[in-house]
Amino acid sequence: MRFLPVFLDLQRGVVMLVGSGDLARAKLRVLAAAGARVRWYATDGDHVAGLDEGEASRVELASGDPLMAELNGVIAVVCAGAGDVAPLMSARARTLGLPINVMDDLDHSSFIFPAIVDRGDVVVAIGTGGTSPVVARRLRERIEAVLPARIGELAGFIGRWRKAIHDLIPEFALRRRFWERVVDGPIGALVLAGRGDDAERALKGIRDASAFAGSLPSGGAEGMVTLVGAGPGDPDLLTVKALRALQDADVIFYDELVNPEILDRARRDAARVPVGRRVGKPGIGQDAINQLLIEAARAGRRAVRLKGGDPLIFGRGGEEIEALRQANVAYSVIPGITAGLGAAAQFEVPLTFRREALRVTFLTAHKVRDAEAVDWSTLTDIEMTIVVYMGLTAAASVRAGLLAAGRSPQTPVGVFARATREDSAAAIGTLDELPDLVEKVAGGPAVLIIGDVVVHSAPARQQQLNQLASYFQVAAE
Repeated sequence: MRFLPVFLDLQRGVVMLVGSGDLARAKLRVLAAAGARVRWYATDGDHVAGLDEGEASRVELASGDPLMAELNGVIAVVCAGAGDVAPLMSARARTLGLPINVMDDLDHSSFIFPAIVDRGDVVVAIGTGGTSPVVARRLRERIEAVLPARIGELAGFIGRWRKAIHDLIPEFALRRRFWERVVDGPIGALVLAGRGDDAERALKGIRDASAFAGSLPSGGAEGMVTLVGAGPGDPDLLTVKALRALQDADVIFYDELVNPEILDRARRDAARVPVGRRVGKPGIGQDAINQLLIEAARAGRRAVRLKGGDPLIFGRGGEEIEALRQANVAYSVIPGITAGLGAAAQFEVPLTFRREALRVTFLTAHKVRDAEAVDWSTLTDIEMTIVVYMGLTAAASVRAGLLAAGRSPQTPVGVFARATREDSAAAIGTLDELPDLVEKVAGGPAVLIIGDVVVHSAPARQQQLNQLASYFQVAAE
């Protein structure tokens, strides 16, 4: 992010507009519609004809050289259709510390104009760093289509009641939950439906604001823990419910495997606490994690335990649930797409296939001793697909166990690393080649998929095509 979105208080002074023609007039309309007072240096003798009366009343036509103009009271400078004057005006504005925008010229601009969705008190600004106004405009069209028409009225409604509720609920966390219940519940729906008077009566009818917000007898907010599956990596695979939990969280305890882009979708002021660990590296331990979750909930915080994949598939979510139950802490679980399913989808591996694979087994081989503890004799059925989590370090033991139990050394195998991420990788071969395949993917996290279904995967098909092309090339020579 090169440009930080900010909102300029246009009541603090005058915006200086330099330039003429359609470009300048377009900027003039945007500024006037936003309520700005504009001092316009029309370099080609332009005038305010064509603006409505309200917009024209906010425009002061200035004469003289804008490079010599008095800048007291000016809060920003905009150049549009200003020609050779624009770079000189930019240099002057920068010297004085004034923000300046030169249309279609990032080198001489210190701020840019976003595409704007205007709903009164609610304004959405969409920027592309000045690189693609068309993309910003298309995004604005989509947001316009889904944003409630009266969302600005809802913001104004809350603004009118804000001080009164602040006096009734001094605790910030509880007050935020009060407004969340208003916005998400029947009162907010009344405002959005154009029934503002009914919404006012409903809000006035709340006898105990703290109780409405969900306070405890002590007067504090009730805490809870939500176990959230972050999926295998791609932030777009988050469920809507998971995204909502991240937006509501006061504190997020996250694993090492959680993609940073997923954390970027959490509420900005939520505390973020790393509690994961990688193989061979120190970590705080599961008991300590359990205690952190319990303490956060007892302090009235909404805690999210964010885990890669799904919380209840090799994520130790069951242990955390048991600890929360014993501590009498409220909790919920939001599932995520587990790594095996993410890899299967990305690399087109059908984990089940008619008349070929009728069963799927998920197992973990986090360490060599994990693999050695598996009863491999139950996994020799050729109609069974085996998905091995965290199996890179134990790949040799996985191979040895299956071969000793009678699984064919020619059983197709795929090693799928960093599934759904930009740096994902796959290596396809046979069970006998498994340790060598692991070396080809350059590290994890990864899942191993073992079974005949691997031959239907996209990497296997590409491998077959490459072999065929190589054969014909040799034949032609």
